[in-house]
Amino acid sequence: MKYLKEDAALLDMDSAEDTQESLVLREERLAAIDQQLIELPAGYTPVQRAALLLAGGRALIDLERFQEAWDRAREAFDIYTAAEDWEGAVQACEILFLSDQPESLPALGQGIWLAVTFPIDPELTVAMLQHVIDDTPPDSDGAAVAAIVAHYVVDMRAPEGKSRENLLFYTNQMLATVARRHSRVQSQKEFDMWFLKLELNDPALFLPRLRNVVDVLVQDEWWIDRDALHEKLPVN
Repeated sequence: MKYLKEDAALLDMDSAEDTQESLVLREERLAAIDQQLIELPAGYTPVQRAALLLAGGRALIDLERFQEAWDRAREAFDIYTAAEDWEGAVQACEILFLSDQPESLPALGQGIWLAVTFPIDPELTVAMLQHVIDDTPPDSDGAAVAAIVAHYVVDMRAPEGKSRENLLFYTNQMLATVARRHSRVQSQKEFDMWFLKLELNDPALFLPRLRNVVDVLVQDEWWIDRDALHEKLPVN
């Protein structure tokens, strides 16, 4: 998977020497990205620059240089939203969230709103909703809402094929995990009862609840005009 994967670079390390080698490689990757930014050809598009800003932001996250990662991703977000490149904007929001800055939660909320509103790569949408699950208390209904919306988006948007099957399996596991930690659900019968109790069977019920989750995350820190964007959608 492209967005839903663990960074294995740190998992196989046996020594401090391996850690140092990885650090050197990451510094070299960042330096190469910086050089590409410097050498952008005449007439380059803003989105070309934004893609390099995202790559640099990811490298800076790996290096735990979070403020610098935030600065690059925030610039990229503005470029992508101006270009109405919503997948790029959501990728920028994920880096902003991982940067662990004062506005990281609003960034996550806006990224989720864009990821659910616009038909971007469903795997990226799932990855954004996974952050809600990972960062909410075990008994939070918000985690259940995030999990069912992730499953719903994959079901609605993912094209037929192995990738769809993998994503549906992943989101089913998300739901099962949330059910266990939320209500100690163990059996299929318990899961079915839990599912109905939380009204996760009807998009007309759980999608508005996701809006509440997003509003809690963003508060008044919106960087986009949601009403204007809604007006541009084929179906408002």
